[in-house]
Amino acid sequence: MKRKYFGTDGIRGEANKELTVELALKLGLALGYYLKKKNPTKKKIEVIMGSDTRISGYMLRSALTAGLTSLGIDIEFIGVLPTPGVAYLIKKKKADAGIMISASHNPAQDNGIKIFAANGYKLPDEVELELEALMDNFPNLQENLVAGDKTGKFRYSENDYYLYRDYLLSTVKGDLSGMKIILDVANGAAYRIAKGVFTKLGAELVVINDVPNGTNINVNCGSTHPDILSKVVVGYNADLGLAYDGDADRLIAVDRNGNIIDGDKIIAILAKRMKAEGRLNNNTVVTTVMSNMGFESHLNENNIDLIRANVGDRYVLEKMKAHGLNLGGEQSGHIIMLDYNTTGDGVLTSLHLAQAIRDEGREASELVEDIKDWPQLLINVRVDNNKKSTWSKNNIVTDFIAQKEKEMNGLGRVLVRTSGTEPIIRVMTEGKDKEQVERVAKEIAEIVEKELG
Repeated sequence: MKRKYFGTDGIRGEANKELTVELALKLGLALGYYLKKKNPTKKKIEVIMGSDTRISGYMLRSALTAGLTSLGIDIEFIGVLPTPGVAYLIKKKKADAGIMISASHNPAQDNGIKIFAANGYKLPDEVELELEALMDNFPNLQENLVAGDKTGKFRYSENDYYLYRDYLLSTVKGDLSGMKIILDVANGAAYRIAKGVFTKLGAELVVINDVPNGTNINVNCGSTHPDILSKVVVGYNADLGLAYDGDADRLIAVDRNGNIIDGDKIIAILAKRMKAEGRLNNNTVVTTVMSNMGFESHLNENNIDLIRANVGDRYVLEKMKAHGLNLGGEQSGHIIMLDYNTTGDGVLTSLHLAQAIRDEGREASELVEDIKDWPQLLINVRVDNNKKSTWSKNNIVTDFIAQKEKEMNGLGRVLVRTSGTEPIIRVMTEGKDKEQVERVAKEIAEIVEKELG
């Protein structure tokens, strides 16, 4: 069933245009009602709430707080902390739910609301659908408001930062003294915590993009723009560069030579280390359909199996849980280490990446030099929005794709999928022969445009 407000990662949109105060208030009321219905005998229901550094976060926090507290729900606000910090603290403090106000890697004008259940995982689809139905029943929800001294409490608990920091430190053995590391914290949620943990571990640090002003989050920095970090790493002759996104659930790394180490390669480093230590469940990892076949070939050479999921961390997590696996993620740097947290955690991942490099006694570039990416081409084809969702029923398009898949059999692959947010069909080809990859991608894109444009 199609969802009205929730996307693949919470509710997201331009602040006060798509993601309005009214919408946030309705969500607060809906969540409050849902939690009370789920816990009918519980006297005190508590929600952990955090945010990134966007200026619109104050506005949305107020609206959510009004909705929740008006139904008697208590809120513990932990301040600016990464999304995985919220997920961890829900379980640590035995809260009933958690809210993160962030639009992750999106531009500063956007914002979002992510909701976590009491187990620290993001809400399942059926609960999000129930919340949407409640939001659309806004007038009736107001009949459940509590009065007088029965309203919920809102309190600042910014010292919870240390609970999360100390937990991250507890997952690492030894220190990182002798390593020179550059951190790009994207003027976002990691601006305190990343510096805090690496300083405690004794690394020599240079931190950039760590002066958030509410409007500079993700602006030409962080995991979506690692080119500046690359230059800084080379300029300082550092061992490693680490870049997070706005809510620090992603990580992209840079080696001493300024080369990008994407999520696939980070997973490869961690997987091989975990396998050597006997900690990689079933010697298998989960990535998405976008992961490069050269990366998959490298894993196979190291006797590590790969399971592919649809694009989106929620689908990676589903596969991990279904197969009992403890490492998975996306090329974009969203990496889930289920032994430690229930969601992607950029700071956690960066600590374990640095630890793996230290323990291997080799530079990051040496750890990924055997991964030979196959040529890959992605073409975004703008189509008629009414035809986007039914493209797979167009026989001319599907027959042509099947023909090209047969042509590339054993030499590469074809992936055609729709964008979740735009009237775009993405055509990706990948293979050993660069000329064939480019030719096939362009041929498919032409047919898609002709039939659906």
